[in-house]
Amino acid sequence: MSDMSSQMSTDPISAIGVVTSLSKVTAGYYVVAQTTDGCDADLWKDGLFKSKVTRYLCFTRKTGPDVVVDLKLIDIKDMLPESFTPVHETMDTKEAAMRKKRLCVKMSPREAVKTAVHDIQIIAKSKYHLVNYTCIGEINNMGIWYRMGDVPQHQSTQEPFSIAESDALCNTTSRRTMGRPHYEHQISGIYTMTALEDVPFVISEKFCENPTMFHYNFTTERSIAL
Repeated sequence: MSDMSSQMSTDPISAIGVVTSLSKVTAGYYVVAQTTDGCDADLWKDGLFKSKVTRYLCFTRKTGPDVVVDLKLIDIKDMLPESFTPVHETMDTKEAAMRKKRLCVKMSPREAVKTAVHDIQIIAKSKYHLVNYTCIGEINNMGIWYRMGDVPQHQSTQEPFSIAESDALCNTTSRRTMGRPHYEHQISGIYTMTALEDVPFVISEKFCENPTMFHYNFTTERSIAL
């Protein structure tokens, strides 16, 4: 039984392999060393002859870009299922992983799926069923079962930050856009008043019979108007 089965981890499995020895397991990998009833879970053993060759299934839940979404156990002569990758070699010695069967794994990007494989168990009795597990087939009178579970999705905080930043930018732009014309209007008004201030307005004498009186009256009227 795998070391993590009792904890019912919420993390999906990200890689699956086969090793030749329990002492040569890659760091971060868990070995299915025993069946659910405590028997040796060697996938290579021969029922008639004792063999020194051993194979054990192992897996990891290390966080990565991909997760395992399906498993298949097929005959060595069968055609490889579409989108599945076979486990050809052992991780420690690069020898053949299995003798008569071939374990096939389907991977998918973590962000693209909602469910994935969370646990793998091996049972010795074919009539025994694991609750919430699916059997993919038997090898050496042992069944390989897996359990599906939800894939945790990490929410990104980038979107709220972008919205706040966008609002701040819009407010700054609005203040600049509204402030400049108002300032220019004030400047323009000040300039106009300054340019016309105390500038005498006199009509040519040829248009007036009494130039002096006309100039006086105009100046007086202008002063009253101001």
